[in-house]
Amino acid sequence: MSLVWTDSLNIAIELDEVHPDVDPTRVNFVDLRNWVLELPEFNDDSSRSGEKILEAIQLAWIEERE
Repeated sequence: MSLVWTDSLNIAIELDEVHPDVDPTRVNFVDLRNWVLELPEFNDDSSRSGEKILEAIQLAWIEERE
């Protein structure tokens, strides 16, 4: 499976597995962007990320935790 920036729920699930000790409500967007880019399944242009996309991923991650 290949992930792109708009796969916010699937990215959130992967991030939750890779970073189980991280509180997603306290993640800054710089770290979040870097962590997404480090996911092995992620395959999208790094320049296509923006604040709205990162917010969507963070919200999905928070919801995934609840």
